Amino acid sequence: MRLRLNDFMDPELARHVEEVRAENTRRGIRRGPANAEELREVRPAALGGSTTVEANGRRVPVRIHEPPGRPNGVYLHFHGGGFYLGHTAQDDERDRRLADALGVVVVGVEYRLAPEHPWPAAPDDAETAARWLVEHAEERFGTRRMVIGGFSAGATLAVTTLLRLRDHPFTGAVLQFGTYDLSGLTPAGRLIADEYFIEAYAGQAPDRTVPDISPVYGDLRGLPPLLMVVGALDVVLEDNLAMAARAAAVGEVDLRVYPESLHGFTNRSTKMAQAARDDIEQWLAARFS
Repeated sequence: MRLRLNDFMDPELARHVEEVRAENTRRGIRRGPANAEELREVRPAALGGSTTVEANGRRVPVRIHEPPGRPNGVYLHFHGGGFYLGHTAQDDERDRRLADALGVVVVGVEYRLAPEHPWPAAPDDAETAARWLVEHAEERFGTRRMVIGGFSAGATLAVTTLLRLRDHPFTGAVLQFGTYDLSGLTPAGRLIADEYFIEAYAGQAPDRTVPDISPVYGDLRGLPPLLMVVGALDVVLEDNLAMAARAAAVGEVDLRVYPESLHGFTNRSTKMAQAARDDIEQWLAARFS
């Protein structure tokens, strides 16, 4: 079998390329905070409206979006932000829209952020939310059909959660441009090895190749079917290709690459981003059907 990057792209997306190029030029290359001072300047204030849930003696805030009527399932979602930025409320509009479109409950997790709460705080919170959902989804929402997913760092947390819950009941995982090697030892990982978010999140870890930090090093057997979404110009493209290859060796992976697209592109207002969001929604609908 011969493979090229284009083999993972829908040829119909070519009609959106010029719009994406123009948007990339307009926005330029953006990087996250490079130190603690810059981080404090851009970190948004926390918002209310969360519900605290508990499992195994640990507690974590979540935001719950329920659809009208009996839900078809539950989607457990982890927001992005490099493990040191963001909050789940930033996804409220999209989560609400997804809940209504698919008739599912969307649960967003307010995991703790670095550097105040470095690894393993975020994976601990992600696991707590997942275990609470596994234990209470049926009585709380009337369904045990569950899918997990995340955006950027949230995609990393989705995978670490699945690796922690080896007997998980999740029927799929949506992974949007996650970071799977934070050790800086693989060629893909070295592309982001100097980013401050890694130091803030895992700088004190004695070994960053542990799968709880860098899932690409983990035993990926037993993962549910994966939808992996990434842009062709994303700095973590190679990391996603490596993760997809490892996961495909032992399971099912649907890898979709979007031309001319940068990190976080699915949050943009371009037709390319809308196409990716439609693809995610259709894939989720199939998992919940």
